[in-house]
Formats: sequence, structure tokens, C-alpha cells
Amino acid sequence: MINFCRLMSVVVALAVVAGASVSTQSAQPVNDLPNTYATVENWAKMPEGRIWGATSAVEIDRDGKSIWVGERCGANSCAGSTMASVLKFDETGKLVKSFGEGMFIFPHGMHVDRQGNVWVTDGVPPGAANNPAAAGKGHIVVKFSPEGKVLLTLGKAGVTGDGPDTFNQPSDVVTAPNGDIFVADGHGGNSNARIVKFSKDGKFIKAWGRKGTAPGEFDTPHALAFDSRGRLFVADRNNNRLQIFDQDGKFLEEWKQFSRISGLYIDKNDVLYAADSESNTARHPGWKRGIRVGSAKDGKVWAFIPDPEASPDKSATSAAEGVAADAKGNIYGAEVGPKALKRYVKK
Repeated sequence: MINFCRLMSVVVALAVVAGASVSTQSAQPVNDLPNTYATVENWAKMPEGRIWGATSAVEIDRDGKSIWVGERCGANSCAGSTMASVLKFDETGKLVKSFGEGMFIFPHGMHVDRQGNVWVTDGVPPGAANNPAAAGKGHIVVKFSPEGKVLLTLGKAGVTGDGPDTFNQPSDVVTAPNGDIFVADGHGGNSNARIVKFSKDGKFIKAWGRKGTAPGEFDTPHALAFDSRGRLFVADRNNNRLQIFDQDGKFLEEWKQFSRISGLYIDKNDVLYAADSESNTARHPGWKRGIRVGSAKDGKVWAFIPDPEASPDKSATSAAEGVAADAKGNIYGAEVGPKALKRYVKK
């Protein structure tokens, strides 16, 4: 019989030789950490006559205090709506800017770059194939100026594909310090499962990944973030893990201690915020939904804001799906199921 310890040593050695770090992080549920935040509901005020719709897209403005949101037009889809779906709120929760009228059907991911430009990914809402109002929309990434001028569009609206100029339900977008663009392309099902890299002017550089569970494979790459070292963190949601890569797509490490991640944000101090809106007894049993806060440097988790939903098995998603944190460390949770934007302040 082969000695198990010796076999594992060989596996580790081979992984190290290949340049991949074998994760030593625990896969045991991380549920019992202190909640050091107080919840503020109804912080952001919609104009009179408009209600909150579903949102998973939330980001912090370059000023460190204003909040950008991609909101689904009072519902879970903007198909057929002429409402502005890109909204900016100041630090008091007052709406100060809006744009994107009629452009999107399912704003999903958002990124604010170092120049203050706002990037939005447009996926496809449930049932879109049967909705004529959704025809010719979705499957794109749009770069706006802070004033709402379209500066760049990646992908072809309403066209699915896995080539250098097409997407299939892109979930998120982020830019590197040199301006290179990274898109998490895919949202489960029959969509894509890859990361696509472009130059700052939108020229295709490379793509990596396919559907699977091995290192470098994905099942719903749902959110992206860079740490201060320039490592790319990918929330590989259906695989219940974070995967970490260099900017050429080389796999570095995987972490499971932040749970089943829908939303991901890393601040300038490498504090990592991870929102789990889906765990239940069927998907990731033993783990509780909520926002986990920890370190992008060593993977340690030190705080947990629990989901207020008492029976997560009864809902597909609850509480925050998108997450971001301002310069003061206040957290913002964008909610799809409850259709809200919550603010969490340090106690």
C-alpha cells in the first residue's frame, strides 16, 4: 500500500514545481467571528416616486466616500425601462448623479478606476430569452466617464460568444494599475467560465479558464479584485472558493475560508470584504450567509456580519450580493433579493 503521507508530499512538491501554491487555509465553516458593525438601513434615498430594485453592483468613487450603484430599474431587470440604472450617492445618501438610461438590462458588476471612470457589466436577466424588450442588449462591458459619457464598450450587445470580442453573461470587471482590463466572463449555466484580459484601449490580450473545479478552472467567476501586490482575486462562486492569479493568468493559490463569494472588494490596506448571499444546506452546507472581513495578505478572517435571513433554504439569495467599503471602512451591501442597499458602520 502506498504511504499516504509520502504521496501527499509528492503532490505538494509537484504543485510547487509547477508554480502553484497548495492552499493550507481551512475549509471548515467560518461562522463564529465577532460582528463589529452596526446596520444602517434606508441610508441611500431614491428620488420621489422611484423604488429600489435588485442590485449587485456597488463601488466607491475615487473620492473615497461617494457610492456608485448599478440598480435594475425598480425590478430585477431594466428590459423595457427608460430609467437611469447607474446611480451616484454622496456620503449622506443623497442621489447626485444618474445615467445609463435604456442601455442595460441586467447591470451586474461595477468598477471605478484610478481616473474615476465607471465600468459596468451587463449580463442577462432570468427569462430574457422570452422578453422582446431585452433583444439586442446584454453581454457587454461599458466604460463611462464620471459624467456618464461612454468611453469604451467591450463585447457585442445582445450577442453571445467566447471569442476575443464577445462575452456570455459577464459578471464583473476590474482594471490593473497599468490600465489593463480584466473581465469575469460567465454566470453559470451554459454561459462562459473564463477570465478575459484586454489592454487599456480594449484590445484583446488573452483569456484563461474553462468550466471545472481544478486550479484555473471556474464555475461562475462572479467577482474580481486586485490586492496591493497586483494579484488578481477571483470569486469562483459555485466552487465555493477564491482563486488568486498573477496578471498573466498563472494560478497562485486558492482560499476557501471566505465562503461562497458573490461580492468581493479589497481596499488599499488589503482588507478583504467578501459577501456570501447563497450558502444553504444544498449549496455549501454548514456555512452561514453574510459578509466576512479579513486580510488579502494572509487570508485571515476576523469579522462576520451575519445575514438576517433566518431560513436561508427558503430563498435563492439574501442580504448582500455586491459589497464595497469606503475610506472610513464603512461597508455597503448591494442586495438582489431584498432589493436594497445597506450600510454597515463600525461599532
